[in-house]
Amino acid sequence: MTETNNVRAVTEGPEGDDPKCSFHHRMFLEPQEKKRSMKALVVKQAKKTCSCTPTKVKDCVFGFLPILQWLPKYKLREYLLGDLMSGVIVGVLLVPQSIAYSLLAGVEPVYGLYTSFFASLIYCIFGTSRHISVGIFGVICLMMGQVVDREIERAGYDLEPAVLGVPPGAAAHGNSTLSPGNGTARELLCDKSCHAIAVAATVTFIAGVYQVAMGFFQVGFVSVYLSDSLLSGFVTGASFTVLTSQVKYLLGLDIPRSGGIGSLVVTWINIFKNIHKTNICDLITSFLCFLVLIPAKELNEHFKSKLKAPIPVELVVVVAATLASHFGKLKETYGSSISGHIPTGFLPPRPPDWTLIPNVALDAIPIAIIGFAITVSLSEMFAKKHGYSVKANQEMYAIGFCNIIPSFFHCFTTSAALAKTLVKESTGCRTQISGLVTSLVILLVLLVIAPLFYSLQKCVLAVITIVNLRGALRKFKDLPKMWHLSRVDTVIWGVTMVATAFISTEIGLLVGVCFSMLCVIFRTQRPEAPLLGWVAESETYESLSAYKNLQTKPGIVVFRFEAPLYYINKECFKSTLYKQTGVNPVWVKAAKKKAAKRMLREKEVGSGDKQTSISMDFVSEPLEFHTIVIDCCAVQFLDTAGIRTLKEVCKDYREIDVHVLLAQCNPSVRSSLIRGEFFNEGEDHLLFHSVHQAVDFALGTQGRSGTSASK
Repeated sequence: MTETNNVRAVTEGPEGDDPKCSFHHRMFLEPQEKKRSMKALVVKQAKKTCSCTPTKVKDCVFGFLPILQWLPKYKLREYLLGDLMSGVIVGVLLVPQSIAYSLLAGVEPVYGLYTSFFASLIYCIFGTSRHISVGIFGVICLMMGQVVDREIERAGYDLEPAVLGVPPGAAAHGNSTLSPGNGTARELLCDKSCHAIAVAATVTFIAGVYQVAMGFFQVGFVSVYLSDSLLSGFVTGASFTVLTSQVKYLLGLDIPRSGGIGSLVVTWINIFKNIHKTNICDLITSFLCFLVLIPAKELNEHFKSKLKAPIPVELVVVVAATLASHFGKLKETYGSSISGHIPTGFLPPRPPDWTLIPNVALDAIPIAIIGFAITVSLSEMFAKKHGYSVKANQEMYAIGFCNIIPSFFHCFTTSAALAKTLVKESTGCRTQISGLVTSLVILLVLLVIAPLFYSLQKCVLAVITIVNLRGALRKFKDLPKMWHLSRVDTVIWGVTMVATAFISTEIGLLVGVCFSMLCVIFRTQRPEAPLLGWVAESETYESLSAYKNLQTKPGIVVFRFEAPLYYINKECFKSTLYKQTGVNPVWVKAAKKKAAKRMLREKEVGSGDKQTSISMDFVSEPLEFHTIVIDCCAVQFLDTAGIRTLKEVCKDYREIDVHVLLAQCNPSVRSSLIRGEFFNEGEDHLLFHSVHQAVDFALGTQGRSGTSASK
């Protein structure tokens, strides 16, 4: 039997049939020839990859460096004003946020400025999105800070905040510090601040390597396992951890940051244990900053359509708080914790600490995945909104190089950030020239202004960090709408959020991915499987449980299974089919065998014929249907267990004189049935291209059988 014969819709009726009963015709679908030679495919791909032509070299260079494509086409008069305005505004917003998020990452403030400078500059060269702002992202900083704290403690440093008396990194250039490690004193090559940025830079380098490798091997599909609800739940859960980590700065408490499983609960326990040590000056300052920042942020959002640019209220608060702290001598008088010395210029480049790679290689995996997932999703979202396209793999290259190159310049991990991207878009950004302008603004701060932030209180930076969490925490307002749209997505959001907040960020991400995949499996394990009815005056069949006024054909049951048929749900398929049809063929066969044995036994003992006749009449009572049509339109694929299940179902029903017909199988399912030898010789009429054809065939076959019986 050829494959062509198996994919025909129906076979012709026997010769001599009444033309009025000619309810079907022959339909041939000849399959395309498939080249299955792996050798030919490999040779073809190798030639394509290894060939080198001027055109291919040009495309490769332009694809790897997108700036070479769009910069020569830059429309100076049309684009420059919007790019300048958005670049300056984002740069002004980034300065206080970069300093604030450095605390979250466990490093000194100047490193946050370095990171924002290099990230904006490098993404402009390698990125394909015109609008996203790449820089410091709170969740990434939180994950980085947990790794930094762990490695600092492992190296023998305590986790208490150090008072800065020398520029960060100065110890790396000749100074040495004696610190106890594992009960003994040992000479360290650099101080605590230097070791912290060494850990952060190493993690950043490894995360960047992972991201470039994912781009090279084109494994951007990994991001499909991070659904919108999962990412939203993860960010919201991490926001609780970020908020908790900043509370000690709001209160001026000197307690170590807790890491590992359950860090959120442990941190709150430590806060309440030390609540009596609250610094009143820091508490009042925090309250005043909240009193200014929150209403100003709300006004910015409320009037964003009328404002040409958002009010840089964070910068205003930072300047005012710095002046108040300096002239009020808050550190000397009240013991407030301040940012300390922020040097001007750049420290000499230094490679990551290669000896730390075995310790942090695993930690870099979730950081890399979250970084590229957020970057790619934001790039695609804004590209779709503005009518251009981005390349997902090139975006992975871009964010990878935004981490690899800066890791040699005392920076930590970056990704795209939604809040700053929205500001960038709303203030007229047209190209990544705005990113260059942002870098210049931060460069100005690094070269001239940075030391002026010496007296800035850390509680002000903590307030800025917490206020910027409002977007993630507002997701709770969207829960009723999310529940109405999809309960499964809402549960995924909740599980991921709780696991991220109360266990740890890495485990929370893993729990979210596993739980969302389990939800997919459970939905295919017990899918919808309704009986179908005929829509009058059409060839359409729909669910009897979903729609009214549908008709059924006498003696025919139409059943639809709305999932792939594979090893997980094969038993569900059989049990649901038996339940919907009301007939379990295995039980019917068993009842017949039992009645036959009873009849034989009664015949041997010579009991009355009346009882035997009653038993046989009961067993041989005719069924209400003679044909089952299985609508396979929702069956995407079959595995060996699914094919075997279909064979068993057809065989069992055939033994009780019920025919099973398959309709609307896609080419993949047809191919699986043929390879699995589902069809015996002469059974190719079991496969139909529509439910209507299958039903017509069953009605016609039963009509001819009835006519033959009457003759």
